[in-house]
Amino acid sequence: MKFKGPVFFSIMLVGLLVSAFHPLQTVDNAQKEAILMQSLLEGLKQLHYRPQKIDDNFSQKVYDLYLDRLDPARRWLTQKDVDQLQPFALQLDDEAAQGSFEFFDIALQLYEVGFEKSRRYYQEILDQPFDFTKQETINLDMEERPFAKDDAELKEYWRKSLKYDVLSRVYNAMKDQEEQKDQESQEEGEGKKTFAELEAEARKEVLKNFNDWYERIAKERRADHLSDYLNAITSTYDPHTNYFLPKDKENFDISMSGTLEGIGARLQTEGQYTKVSSIVPGGPAWKGKDLEVDDKIFMVAQGDEEPVDVTGFRIDDVVKLIRGKKGTEVKLTVKKLDGDTEIITITRDVVLLDEGYAKSALLDLPSVAKNVGYIRLPRFYADFNRRGGRSCATDVAREIQKLKENGVEEIILDLRNNGGGSLRDVVRMSGLFIEEGPIVQVKARGMDPDILRDTDPRVQFDGKLMVLVNSYSASASEILAAALQDYDRALIVGTGKSTFGKGTVQRFFDLDNALRGNSDIKPLGEVKLTIQKFYRVDGGSTQLRGVTPDIVLPDRFFELETGEQEAEYAMPWTEIAPVRYGQDVYRVKNRKELAAKSAERVEGNETFQLVAEDAKRLKSQRDDTIFSLDYDGYKGQRQQRQAEADQYKDLMTDIEALRIQNLPEDLESINSDESKVARNDEWIKNLKKDVYLEEALYILADMK
Repeated sequence: MKFKGPVFFSIMLVGLLVSAFHPLQTVDNAQKEAILMQSLLEGLKQLHYRPQKIDDNFSQKVYDLYLDRLDPARRWLTQKDVDQLQPFALQLDDEAAQGSFEFFDIALQLYEVGFEKSRRYYQEILDQPFDFTKQETINLDMEERPFAKDDAELKEYWRKSLKYDVLSRVYNAMKDQEEQKDQESQEEGEGKKTFAELEAEARKEVLKNFNDWYERIAKERRADHLSDYLNAITSTYDPHTNYFLPKDKENFDISMSGTLEGIGARLQTEGQYTKVSSIVPGGPAWKGKDLEVDDKIFMVAQGDEEPVDVTGFRIDDVVKLIRGKKGTEVKLTVKKLDGDTEIITITRDVVLLDEGYAKSALLDLPSVAKNVGYIRLPRFYADFNRRGGRSCATDVAREIQKLKENGVEEIILDLRNNGGGSLRDVVRMSGLFIEEGPIVQVKARGMDPDILRDTDPRVQFDGKLMVLVNSYSASASEILAAALQDYDRALIVGTGKSTFGKGTVQRFFDLDNALRGNSDIKPLGEVKLTIQKFYRVDGGSTQLRGVTPDIVLPDRFFELETGEQEAEYAMPWTEIAPVRYGQDVYRVKNRKELAAKSAERVEGNETFQLVAEDAKRLKSQRDDTIFSLDYDGYKGQRQQRQAEADQYKDLMTDIEALRIQNLPEDLESINSDESKVARNDEWIKNLKKDVYLEEALYILADMK
């Protein structure tokens, strides 16, 4: 009997883990840690898609990663401390095999000494006013900052860093005062604070934030630090393989369970920072459009209250601060991709899940394209918890049928910012546009690829098809785009050089399954590891390279490196044998000619040219990490950056000729509720400004 597929594979893997170890006697904490290390390494060896050889090369990678994560901002350790750790650089493989933690113990001791030393530094420095007339600079790119050579240089790091924190607060406070509406009272000096008063307040706020942060860090247990060390080990395999303490697994479930109540955003931890991983369609953050994927959240404030510095917070603590009652405000201080800091105010509200479902419209661009169907799919959703639950493949099939009943012969499927989801629905949805055939290959280590096929010979839509993607179209989105591209069934148009490039599958495994009995040392935690890779039907992987669009359009992130390629130790691109595939529905022809015509239009389109300029500005600002620490110099930099940003603030304006209409059969449902009407009006309004949609219609016309 031949078994394939992720369910059987998962059962087999758990079996491998269970058989790995024999029952143990009662153990102390040191032995428990040794067993945990052994269980983790054995699990990685048996289950990971690409197991590593535990040798000196492995040791060096773990050493470098852990050292960087132990002190990423170079706040605690000096080069003298690092020199004490250097002899272990090529010994960690031996320690791991022996279940020894000598390196970790010494590193933790040095960290604790540096932690207490730096507490004295920041309290002493913030006790005195800063001189903001002195001309000096700071480099905010922590990756370029070496470890301080001694304590004196470390204290100087702290002085400059704290001065920058206070300076940015003073600048924002001065700016707020200048922008106050009550000009008469300002002119009379009523309520206006002096620079010295604002500076004192800023130092007090920064001191409170650091005191709170240090108090939280001081409460961390040895297990928390050990988790960081074990994750330095797992991260050398690939960026999606992680160890989770039992409580950290609960935190992960919170972040992945759907939405963060109140704003509608999903967050993830990246080093000491909390990063926005996705925006939930229909939520307040999605409506506001200011918070974006990859924004790093530094501070959270409730309304007009003092902000809390969330650097170093665990994900559940950040969630608690962001959550709140409908109608209340939360202010997030974020660092954008271009390096600028921005305060974003979001009014909490109920996250409207129906905005995450597939929906369609009719598009017209007179003299160019008429009666074109448009389907927006924000995510590949599926309800596996109940029979007959909602499925995106079923919903898209329904939208296609409605569009066909309205005489549509051309469809644009919009997968921009779609982070993926249900693999089953990818296969079914791809099958809506082709006869039966293979859609994707899923390969586990040492096994033949499992070929997932569309087995339905029906073709729900046989007309011209275009798929819109961008650099945040990931996973399931990439599988669908790749399949339709390989089949020559659809033209892929992208607003980035490629899609995200995540072509791997992860599963959680409980390390307790590796031990029979021994309840006294459980729970050990869980490991999320990469067990499979996706491959296109042509044999190439979507991993790392993503899907290269047939036609590439510029967007504001065009000059920045994004996606899987930015992750350290990402799995490589590989290929396997192709499978036989083909279709007789509709074939895209003359891709190069279509791309050339589009490029010519883009060159003459003022909006696209401004977008390209803005992309270069973002790249330049991101690379420029040197900031002045005198007030006038800092103010000049901030004002110059703001002035440059303002030039590109409202690039997307109404496209007068573009007509967007709801399907007649949708109007009754839309008009049944005032909130639905408002949301629909906003959706139509945004589509009217979408220059990429306009160009897509021109490209469809060229396809004729």
